Amino acid sequence: MSLLVAGDRVALVSPAGPALPARLAAGVEVLRSWGLTVTAPVVEPWSLPYLAGSDAARAAEFTTAWCSDVAAVFCVRGGYGCLRMTDLVPWKDLPPRVFVGSSDVTVLHAELNLVGQTTVFGPMPGTSDFVDDPLAQARLRAALFDGVRSWTAGVPVVPGVARGVLTGGNCALLAASVGGPRWARPVAGSLALLEDIGEEPYRLDRLLTQLLRAGWFEPVSGIVLGSWTDCGDVSSVLHDRLSGLGVPILGDFGFGHCAGSWSLPLGVEAELDASAGTLTLV
Repeated sequence: MSLLVAGDRVALVSPAGPALPARLAAGVEVLRSWGLTVTAPVVEPWSLPYLAGSDAARAAEFTTAWCSDVAAVFCVRGGYGCLRMTDLVPWKDLPPRVFVGSSDVTVLHAELNLVGQTTVFGPMPGTSDFVDDPLAQARLRAALFDGVRSWTAGVPVVPGVARGVLTGGNCALLAASVGGPRWARPVAGSLALLEDIGEEPYRLDRLLTQLLRAGWFEPVSGIVLGSWTDCGDVSSVLHDRLSGLGVPILGDFGFGHCAGSWSLPLGVEAELDASAGTLTLV
Protein backbone atom coordinates (compact mmCIF):
# COMPACT_ATOMS: atom_id res chain seq x y z
CA MET A 1 0.00 0.00 0.00
CA SER A 2 1.25 3.47 -0.87
CA LEU A 3 1.97 5.88 1.98
CA LEU A 4 0.71 9.44 2.26
CA VAL A 5 2.94 12.48 2.56
CA ALA A 6 2.24 16.07 3.54
CA GLY A 7 0.82 17.94 0.57
CA ASP A 8 -1.22 15.01 -0.76
CA ARG A 9 -4.77 15.70 -1.92
CA VAL A 10 -7.46 13.47 -0.42
CA ALA A 11 -11.19 13.20 -1.04
CA LEU A 12 -13.90 12.56 1.53
CA VAL A 13 -17.01 10.65 0.42
CA SER A 14 -20.34 9.67 1.95
CA PRO A 15 -21.25 6.20 0.64
CA ALA A 16 -23.52 5.45 3.60
CA GLY A 17 -25.09 7.92 6.05
CA PRO A 18 -24.62 11.69 6.32
CA ALA A 19 -22.17 13.05 8.90
CA LEU A 20 -23.05 15.83 11.31
CA PRO A 21 -21.63 19.01 9.70
CA ALA A 22 -19.83 20.24 12.83
CA ARG A 23 -18.29 16.85 13.50
CA LEU A 24 -17.16 16.48 9.91
CA ALA A 25 -15.66 19.97 9.95
CA ALA A 26 -13.66 19.00 13.03
CA GLY A 27 -12.46 15.83 11.32
CA VAL A 28 -11.42 17.76 8.23
CA GLU A 29 -9.33 20.10 10.38
CA VAL A 30 -7.49 17.11 11.86
CA LEU A 31 -6.67 15.82 8.38
CA ARG A 32 -5.50 19.28 7.34
CA SER A 33 -3.26 19.43 10.41
CA TRP A 34 -1.51 16.38 8.93
CA GLY A 35 -0.61 18.50 5.89
CA LEU A 36 -3.30 17.03 3.64
CA THR A 37 -5.40 19.02 1.17
CA VAL A 38 -8.97 17.89 1.77
CA THR A 39 -12.03 17.91 -0.47
CA ALA A 40 -15.17 17.32 1.61
CA PRO A 41 -18.51 16.06 0.26
CA VAL A 42 -21.58 18.23 -0.21
CA VAL A 43 -24.58 16.28 1.07
CA GLU A 44 -28.07 17.22 -0.10
CA PRO A 45 -31.15 16.25 1.97
CA TRP A 46 -32.68 12.94 0.91
CA SER A 47 -36.07 11.36 1.52
CA LEU A 48 -34.44 8.62 3.61
CA PRO A 49 -32.56 10.62 6.26
CA TYR A 50 -30.23 7.73 7.15
CA LEU A 51 -28.74 7.91 3.62
CA ALA A 52 -26.46 10.64 2.29
CA GLY A 53 -28.39 10.89 -0.99
CA SER A 54 -29.75 8.43 -3.52
CA ASP A 55 -27.89 5.22 -4.31
CA ALA A 56 -26.93 6.56 -7.74
CA ALA A 57 -25.72 9.86 -6.29
CA ARG A 58 -23.58 8.20 -3.61
CA ALA A 59 -22.08 5.75 -6.11
CA ALA A 60 -21.33 8.60 -8.53
CA GLU A 61 -19.74 10.69 -5.79
CA PHE A 62 -17.57 7.74 -4.76
CA THR A 63 -16.49 6.95 -8.32
CA THR A 64 -15.83 10.58 -9.28
CA ALA A 65 -13.78 11.22 -6.14
CA TRP A 66 -11.81 8.01 -6.62
CA CYS A 67 -10.97 8.80 -10.24
CA SER A 68 -9.96 12.40 -9.50
CA ASP A 69 -6.39 13.51 -8.84
CA VAL A 70 -6.18 12.34 -5.23
CA ALA A 71 -3.86 10.09 -3.26
CA ALA A 72 -6.55 8.77 -0.92
CA VAL A 73 -10.28 8.43 -0.37
CA PHE A 74 -11.74 8.61 3.14
CA CYS A 75 -15.31 7.64 4.02
CA VAL A 76 -16.79 10.23 6.36
CA ARG A 77 -18.86 7.69 8.31
CA GLY A 78 -20.70 4.39 8.12
CA GLY A 79 -24.20 3.86 9.43
CA TYR A 80 -26.07 2.18 6.61
CA GLY A 81 -26.10 2.39 2.83
CA CYS A 82 -22.91 0.99 1.31
CA LEU A 83 -24.60 -2.30 0.47
CA ARG A 84 -27.21 -0.39 -1.56
CA MET A 85 -24.73 1.39 -3.83
CA THR A 86 -21.93 -1.14 -4.25
CA ASP A 87 -23.41 -2.68 -7.42
CA LEU A 88 -23.31 0.74 -9.12
CA VAL A 89 -19.52 1.22 -8.88
CA PRO A 90 -17.15 0.05 -11.68
CA TRP A 91 -14.73 -1.64 -9.30
CA LYS A 92 -12.40 -3.10 -11.94
CA ASP A 93 -11.90 0.32 -13.53
CA LEU A 94 -10.77 2.15 -10.37
CA PRO A 95 -7.09 3.20 -10.26
CA PRO A 96 -5.00 2.43 -7.12
CA ARG A 97 -5.74 4.69 -4.16
CA VAL A 98 -5.33 4.64 -0.41
CA PHE A 99 -8.77 3.93 1.09
CA VAL A 100 -9.97 4.38 4.68
CA GLY A 101 -13.25 3.38 6.31
CA SER A 102 -14.83 0.93 8.72
CA SER A 103 -18.14 -0.42 10.01
CA ASP A 104 -20.70 -0.33 7.15
CA VAL A 105 -17.81 0.39 4.78
CA THR A 106 -16.75 -3.26 5.21
CA VAL A 107 -18.61 -4.12 2.00
CA LEU A 108 -16.53 -1.58 0.03
CA HIS A 109 -13.31 -3.04 1.45
CA ALA A 110 -14.43 -6.44 0.20
CA GLU A 111 -15.08 -5.11 -3.31
CA LEU A 112 -11.73 -3.32 -3.49
CA ASN A 113 -9.77 -6.25 -2.08
CA LEU A 114 -11.47 -8.52 -4.63
CA VAL A 115 -9.96 -6.50 -7.50
CA GLY A 116 -6.52 -6.42 -5.88
CA GLN A 117 -6.58 -3.10 -4.02
CA THR A 118 -5.30 -2.92 -0.45
CA THR A 119 -7.30 -0.83 2.02
CA VAL A 120 -7.22 0.44 5.62
CA PHE A 121 -9.89 -0.47 8.17
CA GLY A 122 -9.81 2.58 10.43
CA PRO A 123 -11.82 5.37 12.07
CA MET A 124 -13.58 7.89 9.83
CA PRO A 125 -13.27 11.70 10.05
CA GLY A 126 -17.00 12.35 10.37
CA THR A 127 -17.37 10.20 13.49
CA SER A 128 -16.74 10.70 17.20
CA ASP A 129 -14.51 7.60 17.08
CA PHE A 130 -12.08 9.82 15.15
CA VAL A 131 -12.82 13.39 16.18
CA ASP A 132 -12.95 12.74 19.94
CA ASP A 133 -10.16 10.13 20.10
CA PRO A 134 -6.61 11.52 19.72
CA LEU A 135 -5.08 8.05 20.11
CA ALA A 136 -7.18 6.62 17.27
CA GLN A 137 -6.19 9.65 15.18
CA ALA A 138 -2.51 9.07 15.91
CA ARG A 139 -2.78 5.38 15.07
CA LEU A 140 -4.49 6.10 11.76
CA ARG A 141 -1.89 8.71 10.89
CA ALA A 142 0.90 6.26 11.70
CA ALA A 143 -0.69 3.62 9.46
CA LEU A 144 -1.07 6.05 6.56
CA PHE A 145 2.18 8.03 6.81
CA ASP A 146 4.66 5.72 8.55
CA GLY A 147 3.55 2.32 7.29
CA VAL A 148 3.21 0.53 10.62
CA ARG A 149 3.98 -3.14 10.05
CA SER A 150 3.37 -4.83 13.41
CA TRP A 151 0.97 -4.69 16.33
CA THR A 152 1.03 -6.30 19.77
CA ALA A 153 -2.28 -6.47 21.62
CA GLY A 154 -5.11 -8.75 22.63
CA VAL A 155 -5.60 -11.96 24.55
CA PRO A 156 -4.90 -15.46 23.18
CA VAL A 157 -8.11 -17.46 22.70
CA VAL A 158 -6.74 -20.39 20.71
CA PRO A 159 -2.91 -20.45 20.58
CA GLY A 160 -0.93 -20.95 17.41
CA VAL A 161 0.67 -19.24 14.43
CA ALA A 162 -0.90 -18.63 11.02
CA ARG A 163 -0.09 -16.64 7.91
CA GLY A 164 -2.42 -15.26 5.27
CA VAL A 165 -4.07 -12.25 3.63
CA LEU A 166 -5.95 -9.98 6.04
CA THR A 167 -9.68 -9.85 5.29
CA GLY A 168 -13.00 -9.13 6.98
CA GLY A 169 -14.22 -6.24 9.11
CA ASN A 170 -17.69 -5.79 10.53
CA CYS A 171 -19.38 -9.15 11.16
CA ALA A 172 -22.93 -7.99 10.36
CA LEU A 173 -21.90 -6.58 6.98
CA LEU A 174 -19.92 -9.68 6.08
CA ALA A 175 -23.03 -11.77 6.77
CA ALA A 176 -25.28 -9.35 4.88
CA SER A 177 -23.04 -9.63 1.82
CA VAL A 178 -23.42 -13.40 1.50
CA GLY A 179 -24.93 -14.30 -1.88
CA GLY A 180 -24.36 -10.91 -3.49
CA PRO A 181 -23.42 -10.58 -7.18
CA ARG A 182 -19.65 -10.62 -6.56
CA TRP A 183 -19.66 -12.34 -3.18
CA ALA A 184 -16.72 -14.65 -2.67
CA ARG A 185 -15.18 -16.56 0.21
CA PRO A 186 -11.80 -15.30 1.44
CA VAL A 187 -8.75 -16.54 -0.42
CA ALA A 188 -7.11 -19.70 0.92
CA GLY A 189 -5.24 -19.15 4.16
CA SER A 190 -6.77 -15.75 4.96
CA LEU A 191 -6.55 -14.15 8.37
CA ALA A 192 -10.03 -12.93 9.32
CA LEU A 193 -10.60 -9.67 11.22
CA LEU A 194 -13.99 -9.53 12.95
CA GLU A 195 -15.73 -6.89 15.07
CA ASP A 196 -19.19 -5.44 15.63
CA ILE A 197 -21.34 -3.08 17.67
CA GLY A 198 -24.83 -3.31 19.15
CA GLU A 199 -25.40 -7.00 18.39
CA GLU A 200 -26.75 -9.02 21.31
CA PRO A 201 -25.18 -12.48 21.81
CA TYR A 202 -28.01 -14.36 20.07
CA ARG A 203 -27.81 -11.99 17.10
CA LEU A 204 -24.06 -12.43 16.87
CA ASP A 205 -24.64 -16.18 17.02
CA ARG A 206 -26.95 -15.86 14.00
CA LEU A 207 -24.43 -13.78 12.05
CA LEU A 208 -21.58 -16.20 12.70
CA THR A 209 -23.80 -19.17 11.92
CA GLN A 210 -24.75 -17.61 8.58
CA LEU A 211 -21.08 -17.15 7.70
CA LEU A 212 -20.28 -20.69 8.81
CA ARG A 213 -23.10 -22.18 6.74
CA ALA A 214 -21.98 -20.15 3.71
CA GLY A 215 -18.48 -21.58 4.03
CA TRP A 216 -16.93 -18.16 4.66
CA PHE A 217 -14.56 -19.53 7.31
CA GLU A 218 -13.44 -22.59 5.32
CA PRO A 219 -10.33 -20.93 3.81
CA VAL A 220 -9.47 -19.02 7.01
CA SER A 221 -6.20 -19.95 8.75
CA GLY A 222 -6.49 -17.58 11.73
CA ILE A 223 -8.86 -15.08 13.34
CA VAL A 224 -8.30 -11.70 15.04
CA LEU A 225 -11.25 -10.46 17.11
CA GLY A 226 -11.71 -6.75 17.70
CA SER A 227 -14.27 -4.79 19.71
CA TRP A 228 -17.80 -5.97 20.54
CA THR A 229 -19.12 -2.65 21.85
CA ASP A 230 -22.66 -2.73 23.28
CA CYS A 231 -22.94 -6.43 22.47
CA GLY A 232 -22.95 -7.71 26.05
CA ASP A 233 -20.83 -10.71 27.02
CA VAL A 234 -20.21 -12.49 23.74
CA SER A 235 -17.25 -14.59 24.87
CA SER A 236 -19.31 -17.79 25.08
CA VAL A 237 -20.82 -17.24 21.63
CA LEU A 238 -17.44 -16.57 20.05
CA HIS A 239 -15.95 -19.67 21.67
CA ASP A 240 -18.91 -21.86 20.70
CA ARG A 241 -19.01 -20.75 17.07
CA LEU A 242 -15.30 -20.27 16.31
CA SER A 243 -13.09 -22.45 18.51
CA GLY A 244 -14.11 -25.60 16.65
CA LEU A 245 -12.51 -24.25 13.46
CA GLY A 246 -9.14 -25.39 14.76
CA VAL A 247 -7.29 -22.18 13.84
CA PRO A 248 -5.37 -19.69 16.04
CA ILE A 249 -7.63 -17.00 17.49
CA LEU A 250 -6.55 -13.73 19.13
CA GLY A 251 -9.23 -11.80 21.03
CA ASP A 252 -9.67 -8.25 22.36
CA PHE A 253 -7.28 -6.89 19.75
CA GLY A 254 -8.65 -3.34 19.94
CA PHE A 255 -9.85 -2.42 16.46
CA GLY A 256 -13.32 -1.42 15.34
CA HIS A 257 -15.82 0.48 17.47
CA CYS A 258 -13.59 1.16 20.48
CA ALA A 259 -11.40 3.81 22.03
CA GLY A 260 -7.90 4.07 20.63
CA SER A 261 -8.77 1.80 17.74
CA TRP A 262 -5.93 0.35 15.68
CA SER A 263 -6.05 1.04 11.94
CA LEU A 264 -5.34 -2.22 10.15
CA PRO A 265 -4.69 -2.98 6.47
CA LEU A 266 -6.84 -5.37 4.48
CA GLY A 267 -5.77 -7.26 1.37
CA VAL A 268 -2.14 -7.66 2.51
CA GLU A 269 -0.33 -10.73 3.84
CA ALA A 270 0.43 -10.95 7.54
CA GLU A 271 1.47 -13.42 10.22
CA LEU A 272 -0.62 -13.94 13.34
CA ASP A 273 0.97 -15.31 16.50
CA ALA A 274 -2.02 -15.74 18.77
CA SER A 275 0.17 -17.08 21.59
CA ALA A 276 2.35 -13.95 21.63
CA GLY A 277 -0.49 -11.56 20.75
CA THR A 278 1.20 -10.20 17.64
CA LEU A 279 0.11 -9.39 14.10
CA THR A 280 2.92 -8.63 11.66
CA LEU A 281 2.82 -7.75 7.98
CA VAL A 282 4.92 -10.11 5.87
